[in-house]
Amino acid sequence: MAEPLPDAPRSSRRRSRTIAAAAIFAVLLSLGGWWAGRDLTAGTRQARAPLGGARLFDQVVAAVAQKYVDSLDGSALYEKAVSGLLRELKDPYTSYLTEDRLRRLNEQISGTYAGVGLQIDIRDSWPVVIEPIVGGPSERAGVLVGDRIVLVGKESTRGWSREETSKAMRGAPGSSVTFTVERGDSRVNFTLLRDRVHLRAVQRVQLLQNGVGYVDVNVFSAQTAAELSVAVDSVVKLGARSLVMDLRGNPGGLLEQGVAVAELFLDRGQSIVQLRARPGSQPQVFTDSQPQRWPTLPLAVLVDRASASASEIVAGALQDHDRAIVLGVTSFGKGSAQNVYPLSSGGALRLTTARWYTPVGRSINRPAPRDRDEEPEDSAEVTLPDTIRPRFRTDAGRTVFGGGGITPDVIMSDTTTPMQVQSLARAMGKNAGAYRDAVAKQAQAQKRQMNGPGDPVTPAMLDALYADLVGRGVAPPRSVFDSASPWISRSLGYEMTRVAFGADADFLRRTQDDSALLRAMELLQGARSPRDVFSKLEKRAVEVPAAIR
Repeated sequence: MAEPLPDAPRSSRRRSRTIAAAAIFAVLLSLGGWWAGRDLTAGTRQARAPLGGARLFDQVVAAVAQKYVDSLDGSALYEKAVSGLLRELKDPYTSYLTEDRLRRLNEQISGTYAGVGLQIDIRDSWPVVIEPIVGGPSERAGVLVGDRIVLVGKESTRGWSREETSKAMRGAPGSSVTFTVERGDSRVNFTLLRDRVHLRAVQRVQLLQNGVGYVDVNVFSAQTAAELSVAVDSVVKLGARSLVMDLRGNPGGLLEQGVAVAELFLDRGQSIVQLRARPGSQPQVFTDSQPQRWPTLPLAVLVDRASASASEIVAGALQDHDRAIVLGVTSFGKGSAQNVYPLSSGGALRLTTARWYTPVGRSINRPAPRDRDEEPEDSAEVTLPDTIRPRFRTDAGRTVFGGGGITPDVIMSDTTTPMQVQSLARAMGKNAGAYRDAVAKQAQAQKRQMNGPGDPVTPAMLDALYADLVGRGVAPPRSVFDSASPWISRSLGYEMTRVAFGADADFLRRTQDDSALLRAMELLQGARSPRDVFSKLEKRAVEVPAAIR
């Protein structure tokens, strides 16, 4: 009597059938692939001939164009190929510029566009004038801060974005645009001719306390150095004995303008920046060719995480040569130069062609994350610890850091958001716009009751603001609101001052809470030469958190 077979061989037979089926499927799949490939390349390739780069590209494009499941327009296919090529370079500053993006870049570089000259924001779903641009058609016609734009032509602007409003206001020089604003309880109609509007690179020139001059440089466009020269001369004539140059939030711009601005404060023969292209090429060194304009004027430079590119060239050169003391937080770290090459499509290729280094050889470029898919939104967060960053010596022997960005001589963490404000932001979430609208509304309500730009924000005003948020259905927990009330009071006070007394008064109020600016003013006070500022810093090294010890 034969013994029954054990279960294991039965399992083996099932596994054998599965393996056989899989093998057959793999063979069929490979055959299908072979036939598909043969269909696409029949008559176009030699047997087993290696594919050259251009030939490989042509065959892939042909395959996608002819056989991809979704049909693609020919031009779109090539644009995708270009985008893919540039993306694989893993360089965030190399890109293909469409005609529209190229136009916006040219406007930024030139500092000029055609329109009516308005800075706007959205409040309660309406475009509101933040500030008319000095010298623009809107300022000449009498458009005021706080005017709500309710009509463009006969079309309501309710729900328009800033981009939609800007597009409607811009156009060819000499063309006209009609719009209506609400101002209090009345309406005012404007019909303006669009004109060339110049966005000033130096937005503010101010004489502060104790003979400290202040200039705010917000971009390095075609006229930045010329504008800055005039601005410094004007504030010196007003009595400035020292100067603060504010580069916070300045994204950079033209390399030659960064060089020209540094030249204003350096001596003939001093290096400003080195450009190093691909291996084997000679570095290009930019050197000061003119005597400096104000050799004895003590200088402080303010930077933050949004100071980039040409801003870092200026701050790095002045720091390396001990011409200025730098305050703030480590800058963005954009240490590469791009050229723009026009294309027949009407767009352009923006291509990184070199990296730049400060006079002592520091790299400005911040290291990129290892995994670009996990890159933070603020790339300034990718920072090497000071313990492993390379160290360099300035002309006077002070220690400065390389490895990305410009590390200030005095660290002032103005840009660190307090925990209470972070909690408020989380509680508001997607209703942050409604919060800004409520602040603007409360500021308008206080406009006629203010006696001066320094009027305090009272508890009753904060209660009214919270009640408005409740009425809008977006109020955070009262405990969260109260914890953040010192910062809420500050922002409400700024807005009240701006709408009641204008941008200059708003700026002066903000200076009282600007720790980096106040620290710079303290170090500059009484200084008679650039060296005096560093001497004062060295004497207070124990109490000052500094990058130099």
